[in-house]
Amino acid sequence: MANDKVTLTDHRTQKSYELPLNDGHIRAADLRQIKTGPDDFGMMSYDPAFMNTASCKSAVTYLDGENGILRYRGYPIEELAENCTFLEVAYLLLNGELPSQNELKDWVEQVSQHRLVHENLKKFIDGFHYDAHPMGILTSTVAALSTFYPEAHNIKDKLNRKQQILRLVAKMPTIAAYAFRHSLGLPYVFPENDLSYTENFMHMLWKRTEPRYQSNPVLARALDVLFILHADHEQNASTSVMRAVGSSHADPYAATAAACAALSGPLHGGANEEVLVMLAQIGSVDNVKDYVKHIKEGKGKLMGFGHRVYKNYDPRARIIKRTAEEVFKVTGRNPKLDIALELEKIALEDEYFVKRKLYPNVDFYSGIIYQAMGFKPEMFTVLFAIPRVAGWLAQWQEMLEDPEQKIARPRQIYIGKELRHVTGKSAGLRAVASD
Repeated sequence: MANDKVTLTDHRTQKSYELPLNDGHIRAADLRQIKTGPDDFGMMSYDPAFMNTASCKSAVTYLDGENGILRYRGYPIEELAENCTFLEVAYLLLNGELPSQNELKDWVEQVSQHRLVHENLKKFIDGFHYDAHPMGILTSTVAALSTFYPEAHNIKDKLNRKQQILRLVAKMPTIAAYAFRHSLGLPYVFPENDLSYTENFMHMLWKRTEPRYQSNPVLARALDVLFILHADHEQNASTSVMRAVGSSHADPYAATAAACAALSGPLHGGANEEVLVMLAQIGSVDNVKDYVKHIKEGKGKLMGFGHRVYKNYDPRARIIKRTAEEVFKVTGRNPKLDIALELEKIALEDEYFVKRKLYPNVDFYSGIIYQAMGFKPEMFTVLFAIPRVAGWLAQWQEMLEDPEQKIARPRQIYIGKELRHVTGKSAGLRAVASD
């Protein structure tokens, strides 16, 4: 529309500028025309941590944090978690539509056939110390995959890209399971092609001397739901890294390894472990009120509450809360759940937390479930990375096909020293500031 523009006045020069709106937003490059003179570079926006900057247009995930809405390709996360498997959702993210029965059958078969990893990759994993962090093993091994598939660098070939995407989706659980078993000194378990995605993963994790590990269907489905909830989440830190590294036309294994590295940070993928630490500190339901009182006095943090984007109840947290109850019917009730429920109840009723829009997020209950299923905290971020690879690859693929995208290269505002020179002295050289 003709009126889709804003007018800005620069009071330094008294000039006004009309900036067109693009999908309701200003293009940052249009600010460059705002100058004080011909030698002026032009206006830039300053946005630490990208709090209010869109780096791309995307059709993958819709997130409305104010109203607690999350959709993959237009489908509400609640409906996907209720009605789909993870591999259906992965197909949706990567291809834009849910698969037909024939497409799903073909997709599942292809993933199953690519679960194996090269024997030399096992030797690579064997090189890590027994107490190496599983996330470090996963990140390094994913990066090493690019040396096993050198054709992956040909990212402009769509069929080649599809092959690498398939390999990553299929092999992530295998590498994760091997990292887990390496830490226990257990032999690696071959994948079973006739098992579902999560059933096979649990088989590779937990098998001991029996011919095949029989996973509980409730737990396998719970893990599938958790994978769906973690599959994508718009332009978070790790996804932004995936796009940034991918923008240099690095192969998808290198980009995925970089995304894994970003996810490994405690402010991103490690938050659910911090929730368990908090619940352990509280100790019992009777101590919740006192703990909340300390939080309000500024003596600690309420882990698992609040979110950079959500200013409402995280829709994934509602689903995980229901899933937790189903899991505990099988594993036995974890006393930490009762502490969590009481903490949530008080926080949602207390004006201090309501005013600050501190609602439970996806991390609040996920760690409790993982612990009940037998996972140690160091595996939590690995469990996050397995499904998120589908979202990363969907975003990476979209970035490569976007004609507006170039190699990522943010600007900076220089605040360092002005020009100065090095002067010589008989005792040596020293730097001095110019007059």
